[in-house]
Amino acid sequence: MNNDVIVILAIVLAVMAVKLFRGPLGNALADRLRGSAPPDPGVLEELEAMKGRLAEVEERLDFAERMLAKSEQAERLPGRSDA
Repeated sequence: MNNDVIVILAIVLAVMAVKLFRGPLGNALADRLRGSAPPDPGVLEELEAMKGRLAEVEERLDFAERMLAKSEQAERLPGRSDA
């Protein structure tokens, strides 16, 4: 290829890149890099669902711990007859 064609092609590509990164895509990329991009609504919904499931699991664990503690206390009580 001719050197003139390569120079013109490079200039055109540079102008296109500047236009592209100055537009909405560039803004979105900059926001993402800064960490200030708005979160995806689907991800937020999934996070809320996971929080609910975690709270449910914590409640079940607390219940199981209380039941185990009750049975251990009952085994230690004096005068208990299991026979």
